[in-house]
Amino acid sequence: MRVESPQPLVLDGSHGEGGGQILRTGLALSMVTGRPLRIERIRAGRPKPGLMRQHLACVQAAAEVCGAQAEGAELGSTALHFTPGAVRAGGYRFAISGAGSCLLVLQTVLPALLLAQAPSRVQLTGGTHNPMAPPFDFLELAFAPLVRRLGAGLDLTLRRRGFYPAGGGEVLATVTPAATGLEPFDLLDRGPCRRAWAQAVAPGLARGIAQRELQALRRHLGWSGDLAAGQLRVAPARQNEGPGNALLAVLEHGGVTEVFCALGERGVSAEAVAHTLATEVIGYRQGGGAVGPHLADQWMLPLALAVWRSGRSAAYTATQATLHTRTHAELIPQGLPVRIALTGQAGGTRIDIAPAEGAAPA
Repeated sequence: MRVESPQPLVLDGSHGEGGGQILRTGLALSMVTGRPLRIERIRAGRPKPGLMRQHLACVQAAAEVCGAQAEGAELGSTALHFTPGAVRAGGYRFAISGAGSCLLVLQTVLPALLLAQAPSRVQLTGGTHNPMAPPFDFLELAFAPLVRRLGAGLDLTLRRRGFYPAGGGEVLATVTPAATGLEPFDLLDRGPCRRAWAQAVAPGLARGIAQRELQALRRHLGWSGDLAAGQLRVAPARQNEGPGNALLAVLEHGGVTEVFCALGERGVSAEAVAHTLATEVIGYRQGGGAVGPHLADQWMLPLALAVWRSGRSAAYTATQATLHTRTHAELIPQGLPVRIALTGQAGGTRIDIAPAEGAAPA
């Protein structure tokens, strides 16, 4: 069922964080509601405004999934008129030339496919470990389990990693809509930490780099684990991967799994990469919220969809509300009949999502 209002969803791409998130979320909201999208000043807050290749790939993927007409879908465009049709489940293949994040393309079309009439299978190629984008491991270990708790299916397979500048990664995603509709739930406490581990990914680089990163991270975090015990892991390389480097820390709690990632780059030492990651992990450990800053942002739209479709409220807590999270909290209610409130509390922020006053379940 679609939102009754025929009015287009009009967004200012310079608002809040002023980047590609507004475009991707706007496309997702347009697809799930059937409302035309008009967005101006796309990525006005970035050094190179307008649609770049990875943003254009998101528009093209969204248009394919719902048979949309898209005016302004070209490189460098700062305005887009997107008129969606009906969402179609099925098999899709989306490729991004170069190392643009293919996972941001998946996140653009995922909300619509979660509400489709049948399962879908999506093959994506491009970057899998990118700056300013969630890495595959985050989606697989932190994000997807929460989607499954809503009642839907999201199964991810990494066939090959892709790093900047070559890209070439490949991911398979199977999306299965919830049989009885999305069911929202509260996530207010992360629960006890059951296991913590780290993995260094360094295909095409000297093996010593991965080991130095892991040992430096161990020292920063006060872990007693070692490579033999399995707490510190060097990921095996797949064929044709790399060169590239990602250092990951995974914290498995009773209520949620959090994944943090730092990417290595030329001229940055292994020890500096580990220090960057350790700072994020320590910040999460010291915070009081269930989820970290990145998951706080990424989780908001799927949960808002469940609230809208079910007519029931839900809430979660986060260690902090970033500008991305606050932008999302202002953007989503423009497209869905929900209310989102952010409330500061000891150790973080509480995010409450409720049906808009007078709104009926979809």
